Amino acid sequence: MGRSAARPCACETVNRCRAGEVGRLFLWFPVPHTLAKATATLKQSGLGFELMEERPGLGIDCKFEQAQKIAHHLAQRATPGELKETQVLFIRGAVQPQLGDFSDMASLQRFVTLSQSDWLIDMLAHDRFTSHFQPIVSVQDTSQIYGYESLLRGVDCEGNVVMPRAMFAQAAEAGLMPQLDRAARLSAIAQASQHHITQRIFLNFTPTALYDPASCLRSTVAAIDQAGIDHGQVVFEVVESDNPQELDHLKAVLRYYREAGFAVALDDLGSGYSSLNLLHQLRPDFIKLDMELIRNVHQDQYKALITEKLLEIAQQLNIQTVAEGIECVGELNWLQQRGADFAQGYLIAKPSAVPVVTTPAIICPESGLAQGTSLRS
Repeated sequence: MGRSAARPCACETVNRCRAGEVGRLFLWFPVPHTLAKATATLKQSGLGFELMEERPGLGIDCKFEQAQKIAHHLAQRATPGELKETQVLFIRGAVQPQLGDFSDMASLQRFVTLSQSDWLIDMLAHDRFTSHFQPIVSVQDTSQIYGYESLLRGVDCEGNVVMPRAMFAQAAEAGLMPQLDRAARLSAIAQASQHHITQRIFLNFTPTALYDPASCLRSTVAAIDQAGIDHGQVVFEVVESDNPQELDHLKAVLRYYREAGFAVALDDLGSGYSSLNLLHQLRPDFIKLDMELIRNVHQDQYKALITEKLLEIAQQLNIQTVAEGIECVGELNWLQQRGADFAQGYLIAKPSAVPVVTTPAIICPESGLAQGTSLRS
């Protein structure tokens, strides 16, 4: 009794159970046969448990780290179906679950995955994130900074920087994408405000990480307003999904952004099979040409033809273009000649914790298409 029925948005909640916390582990099984396997395993381990009467299940008084070990042990003996259908819940203290607790219930498979994500959960719980900024400049005059893309970085318990690839891969596996995506947005806003960025701010977001646009984005909009950042200054970059069934959800998210006065960019155009379909369905303000398409575009006939047509389409539809991942003068020169609007890449500047305020004016020779080498090598 006494637990509040009002709960925050799922994007804002993180499982904060820690090693040493005492509580009660509940397991509900799809069929009695699975329960029998579990009880036999627990008896062999010498662990006590209490059977439930309503449905096949059991409860175990234990510490949180013991609950993790029990789940791992049971998972090793479970079939794929049992992994998905067995439900797990750990509650602090010697209490029975209340109605509000059941939103924290997870499959055995996800509970085990979450237990392998302690480092990320700890990072989320303590908000150990920062943002780096990479400038986006005019293609025709690279000394003119148009805006910055914000790129998430994590900080582990020893102070080491954690790159986004590891964090997002683990978050996707553990079902923590909503929490990490929200942390990335809030970090970017806080850092942009701290550095007094007055140019455009490009923020990445994953549509599938938003359960409900209005509730999940409320904290983001509130943070932007609190920081005194004008809505017209912010561009939300949508990461393309390979699942066409998510298109209606994506449209709802973008509608929310646009109605709030934000601009929208379609990120990594050219990287997915449905890019052109998304272009006409979403009608973004910007398109960002994928770095793999830009790499050596001046030397690759196939890439050149595809990119040239995308630039032509964008120009005719009055959509501004950002070429990502530019690493050599030849790529920049090719894009200048074909009317791209903006450029981003190591040739101009690497991402940095403190946004650079000046970028070089890169002069492209009239016949230098083969000049320049990759700055990553």
